[in-house]
Amino acid sequence: MAAVLERSFIEICGFERETLHRFRDVTVNLGLSALPGGVRFPDSSGGFHYEESGKLLSITSNRFIHWTTSGDTVQLVEQSLDTNLLNNAVRLKFPHCTLLPGGVNIHETLNNVIILIVTNQSVHRLVLPHPTRMYRSELVTELQMQSIFTDVGKLSLQDPAHSTIIPTMANQTGGPSAATAWISHLGEVHYALASPAGGILVLTLPPHDTQGSISVVELKRSTVMQKLAGWMPTAIRGEQSPGDLALSLAVRELEEDSFIFALCQDHKLRMWSFRDQACLMEADMLEYMPACRGVKRVAGQGHRLRLSFSSTTGLCLAVYLAVPQRGQFTVLQLAATDNNRYSLDHISSVFSTQETLVDFALTSTDIWGLWVDDSNTTVVKYINFEHNTAGQWNQVFVQPPPEEEVHIGVDQDPRETYLEVLFSPLRFTASAIVKALQIYRRGSERIVDMSWEALKKEVTVAVENELQSSVTEFEFSQEEYRQLQVEFWSKFYACCLQYQESLSMPLGLTVSPHTAMVCLLKKGFVSFLLPCFAVDHLYLSYDEYLFSEEETPVAEDPEVSRDVLQLVQCLRLVSDAVSGDMAYEMEKALEHLQSPERAAELVLENMLANDNDNVIEDIQNKLQDIRNPTAAMIILLREMDLEVDSEVGGEGLPKPGQSLNVRISLSQLYGSSVAVMVVCQAVCHMAMTRALFCRDLLILQKLYLRLGDNVFLGGGAQLLQLQQDLIPRSSHLLSSYYLLKHTSQSLASSVPMDTIDANLQHLSVLELSDSPAMGTNRSVLSPQTVVELFYQTVARKAIISQIYTQQQSSSPGSMLLHWPHMVSNVVNLLAQLLWPSNPGFQFPECLMANCQYTQLQEYVRLIRPWCQMNVGSCRFVLGQCYLADGEGQKALQCFQEAATEVEKEEFLMRLTGAEEEEAASTPRLQYYNKVLRLLEDVGLPELVILLATLAITEAVNDVRSQAALWTRIFKHHLDLGHNSQAYEALTQNPDSSRQLDCLRQLVVVLCERSQLQDLVQFSYINLHDEVVSIIESRARAVDLLSHNYYELLYAFHINKHNYRKAGTVMFEYGMRLGREVRTQRGLQKQVNCYLAALNCLRLIRAEYAWIVQPTSGAVESECFSSLQYERPGASPKRNYDGEFAADPVKRQVDILELRDLEKEYILARSRLTLAQQHPPSAAIAGSASAVEMVALLVQTGLFDCALSLCQTFNLPLTPVFEGLSFKCIKLQYGGEESQHDAWNWLAANQLSTVVTTKESSATDEAWRLLASYLESHASPNAQHHRSVINKLLSHGVPLPDWLVNAYKAVDAAALLRLYLNFDLLEAAAELVLEYVDALLGKGHQYFGIERPLSATAPLVWLPYTAIDQLLQALNETQTNAIIYNKLQDKLDSYHKLVEQTTRRRLRNQ
Repeated sequence: MAAVLERSFIEICGFERETLHRFRDVTVNLGLSALPGGVRFPDSSGGFHYEESGKLLSITSNRFIHWTTSGDTVQLVEQSLDTNLLNNAVRLKFPHCTLLPGGVNIHETLNNVIILIVTNQSVHRLVLPHPTRMYRSELVTELQMQSIFTDVGKLSLQDPAHSTIIPTMANQTGGPSAATAWISHLGEVHYALASPAGGILVLTLPPHDTQGSISVVELKRSTVMQKLAGWMPTAIRGEQSPGDLALSLAVRELEEDSFIFALCQDHKLRMWSFRDQACLMEADMLEYMPACRGVKRVAGQGHRLRLSFSSTTGLCLAVYLAVPQRGQFTVLQLAATDNNRYSLDHISSVFSTQETLVDFALTSTDIWGLWVDDSNTTVVKYINFEHNTAGQWNQVFVQPPPEEEVHIGVDQDPRETYLEVLFSPLRFTASAIVKALQIYRRGSERIVDMSWEALKKEVTVAVENELQSSVTEFEFSQEEYRQLQVEFWSKFYACCLQYQESLSMPLGLTVSPHTAMVCLLKKGFVSFLLPCFAVDHLYLSYDEYLFSEEETPVAEDPEVSRDVLQLVQCLRLVSDAVSGDMAYEMEKALEHLQSPERAAELVLENMLANDNDNVIEDIQNKLQDIRNPTAAMIILLREMDLEVDSEVGGEGLPKPGQSLNVRISLSQLYGSSVAVMVVCQAVCHMAMTRALFCRDLLILQKLYLRLGDNVFLGGGAQLLQLQQDLIPRSSHLLSSYYLLKHTSQSLASSVPMDTIDANLQHLSVLELSDSPAMGTNRSVLSPQTVVELFYQTVARKAIISQIYTQQQSSSPGSMLLHWPHMVSNVVNLLAQLLWPSNPGFQFPECLMANCQYTQLQEYVRLIRPWCQMNVGSCRFVLGQCYLADGEGQKALQCFQEAATEVEKEEFLMRLTGAEEEEAASTPRLQYYNKVLRLLEDVGLPELVILLATLAITEAVNDVRSQAALWTRIFKHHLDLGHNSQAYEALTQNPDSSRQLDCLRQLVVVLCERSQLQDLVQFSYINLHDEVVSIIESRARAVDLLSHNYYELLYAFHINKHNYRKAGTVMFEYGMRLGREVRTQRGLQKQVNCYLAALNCLRLIRAEYAWIVQPTSGAVESECFSSLQYERPGASPKRNYDGEFAADPVKRQVDILELRDLEKEYILARSRLTLAQQHPPSAAIAGSASAVEMVALLVQTGLFDCALSLCQTFNLPLTPVFEGLSFKCIKLQYGGEESQHDAWNWLAANQLSTVVTTKESSATDEAWRLLASYLESHASPNAQHHRSVINKLLSHGVPLPDWLVNAYKAVDAAALLRLYLNFDLLEAAAELVLEYVDALLGKGHQYFGIERPLSATAPLVWLPYTAIDQLLQALNETQTNAIIYNKLQDKLDSYHKLVEQTTRRRLRNQ
């Protein structure tokens, strides 16, 4: 329901949030000196409202300027309720001058805002750009805008165009006492000053954009008029105080003329025509004052004049006659007659109270008055001067000053209590605290601009230091220390009170004719007047007003209305009777979640026990006058209950069809920091007032129960209704308003950036980061209450949208910013958004989004016992708070409790909106999925496991959700190192595909952690083949040296006693090492792998000791077709890209038996030996064949290894002998370096014997090694000797004797042929000679001849072909003639002997 408004208003203070207001100081020095005996005028203030401030689409909507004058200084501040204005405050100082009353006037033209200032010696004109000219585009979207004062420092205010000295008139002493200024329709500026000699002095400046000189006109009565006034008393006529001395001036332009109204000291109002320079009218104001005897004889001092013009009433004047004890407002209307004559029509006379008038304002219907009473208390009232026949002023409830004493409970810390009161957003301005702190520090240092929190720390340090410095004893009791704290904190508090009182001194008020906004202008800040709701009006009204009320808008029936008023009077009595201590106890009971009803009973018992003034009896007497108390209570409770059926702001923002101008204007409406503070403080004051109202009503209801039938005319039925319905409703409302009051005073915390980032991450996980309640544009000012934060980021848009929608439905196409109506709607709708019993959940959601976890926890704590709305949502956001604080178990408990409300509450339903990819079957499962993702994002795997286990019970019939949950459980158990539990979760997964994924992850993770024992020992029931496939695929897919999947697979097969598969794995491992890891380490691993494979095959029976070897290039992911790993669900026809797969290639496989593996092992060991002896060779040795390895080994000098390899693979030994021969040749003719290097490879070969008789060189050892090889590796026909000799002779190396002797004993003919091949004729001839001698019996044993030539011995022979070749060669050269002859002779003798022997043998046959 719409809130019912009363005629009264309530003051809301717009405290500034900065420690020091940022005024820019500008001094205008015209070189003047102070006037002798100058009069100091009281401080004053005023305001100016833009012409279009009431239009929504204007850039000046809700924008105004207010000023304060003090001595020679004027402070100007421009404020807006829609946007924050930058550089909006300026302080102008005019040395040796004094600002005159009415000396500041602001006028608005199409292009400029012109400020006119009048001092007692000078006049000034400031020409500033109009806001509409500061922005070229009409669409202003910035959150902040530049004020018109932004460039005021660039103006040369001393120039004649801006400042002029008032010319001194002849015979004039003293300065002007009042002034006003205006701009004519021609653009000329006129300043009207009240001349001390009487009359009016008018100074005129040309328009600011044209050249010209100043002109001066004096408006003075004619001599005839002066003579007519001769009857006046000397006191008035005296030279020092002429009767026509103007006390107050006002100007109005009508019909191209300017009319100057002057209210003079002789109580007369005179109207001058500036054009004609004549007095058109003179009226005695005492004629409108009854019983004015004696007043004429006294010169007027405090008379004031105000004008108001409207199209309906024309020009009205309000004259205030400051007569002691009889102040009176007279409202007159200017009427024009023929012949340019004017008269005044009396409209109304209103009598004011006896207080001292500070200022008043006149509108077309009302008079607003501002007074200060005898106790220096501000009094504000207003009255409709036309329709108020009873002369009854309407109330304005001004804010009382802070309490003079702070109540400190026995359980409270004095420092914390005082700080809470001092820095509450309602009591003290920052300026008052800063000034008090400077005095308290004795002005030791100037306080620079600091944050609210920093100021709080400074205050704490200052008071504590003062306390510590005053302590003389080292030991004292806790109670004594508490008393000291109270003493020093109360001293500082009293200092703050004094400065707050000074800053709260009222200087004036301003009423906007366009928006009807009323502002009180005080010395230190501005406060705003807001319409008072009916219930608040009744409770706050002064007694004389309350008793004179006859009806109230909350009830239509006069009888019920009378009962309501009587009931409220009783509540006032109850309020007066509640002591401060009992009020404090009631407050604490609400804070500690105790029963409000029980607390009210205790307060009532205390009132009854201490009723010294018979208050209870008075209340009882009044109660008997109430005819139907339950009906009155129901009406009051209904008015205070803010519960609504639908969510506030549900219509959303203006539709896209609306114009861009409208949408932008609405997005900024009431969005400035000033408007935020005013609206939220209004909610706070409403909550405070109504909390007291509900407290007193609850106490009164308890009193009703106690009195029973004595006051209830209706009897038991009404008592039963009171007990079962009204008291619980009152208790619920009391708790609700206490919550609003507490929340609206809770300051928002500043949040570090890392916390904000983490929170945004959590919200994105919950898919809430784009929620309307998740606004994050914080105010630039500090501190900020959480309600201000909520209003600024979330609530304002919803509220303005709803108001706009309602206005458009009632009056389409128009939206006037009528302040009383608009602000009361905004306050009421904001209170509804905050009301805990309403369905909306934006406020807690906003606190969660802005990381206000402490405040949110307190909010949930306060509403939990009695609020049944959004219970699950509150548990959820409380869980978020616990998560942020690191209390995971508590958070999990809250999340579980919230699950029961998932399908009932809008916030949780929005939270569990269906996900695009994996929509769970039930909302509760969707909720669990969101929370699980949140817990995962925070990093709480233990809680994820617990909640997922709980969620599985909800997914009984949902296999897909069960599989996802078991997968989650498996993942987090695995992450935590709970391998057994992870395996258990894996086996429980109903989805085979997910199960296989989990199994793969288990294998990979346990391998990376080297927890192979666990991996091998799991039973893997029905998963054995999958495990093998996974490990094999991983083994073939990853780097061999960084992972040990082959070794794991080997261990797995060994553990299962499958030795052949184990051997197969190690053989494959060795083959890949040889191909891919060509390093010494890789070769070492390869040797070990082949050894392990051999060991495995030797452990099984011979017929099964074989493995399958793939063909070259097949040692990839498809190495063994029998063990091929196929992904389930893969298409048999298409590949991953959707293309048709190629036909499978039929691969040839070879069977490897034990002896084949032994060969591979020896080859691998040879490679390792080579790499150890010569590391650079490792890169090429890895894939070298046996033949290639022999060459590499020979080249490196590993002849033993090469011989072994040749024998294993049945390779010829010739390369080995040739290689060793070449090594010997190099050593034979090499230097010392080659000798040194030779020892390295010689050491790698084992010599058969060791020579110890003499020192041996490397060359000797090499020849010995060659000789030993020739001896130990005999070959048919001495092929090895032949190859060695051939190698030596091809390099021109003389043959060692031992080699020649050894070979000629085996095959002298072959040796001869070798000699002939290399043209060694002498050696060949010598060999033939020796050979012939051996045949003849001389040294035959050296040629392997058992018996020489004889008739009985076996047949002997000579290589005649070779000998013939030798003889031919010798015969062809003269140098060999001797050898030739000698050889020919030897052969001849041999032939003879052969012939003889032959004959002898023939004869013997």
